[in-house]
Order: sequence, then structure tokens, then C-alpha cells
Amino acid sequence: MNFRETTIKYIKDILRSKTISEVIYAELQDAHLRKLEAETAAEYANAAMQYNEERIKRLEARLLEQGGKHD
Repeated sequence: MNFRETTIKYIKDILRSKTISEVIYAELQDAHLRKLEAETAAEYANAAMQYNEERIKRLEARLLEQGGKHD
């Protein structure tokens, strides 16, 4: 297949209507990608929560050492 034939085939593939299976497959791929992104965001959020919990404990302990009051 030469460049011209390849280009024509590519353009025809872009312009043709997709089958139901192709649409479902594309949505399935998108769903997997969005799930991975959400898992990454959840991992980041959990790490931030854990970091701040440890930070709060450290700061509260330091405040008590200094004789300060805490709510």
C-alpha cells in the first residue's frame, strides 16, 4: 500500500460511522483511564491527609511542651 492509498484509507476510517462495538470499546478505554486518574487522586489525597495528621500531632505536642493551650 503506497502513501496515497494509506492516506485515503485513513481519511475514510475517520469519516465513516463507528460501529456500536467501536463506540463501546472507546468508552471502556476512557472509563479505565478516568478510573486510573481517580485512583491517583485518591492516593494523593490520602497521603496529604496522613501527612497533615502527623503534622497536627507533632504541632500539638510541641504546643504542650511550650505550655500553650489547645482547643
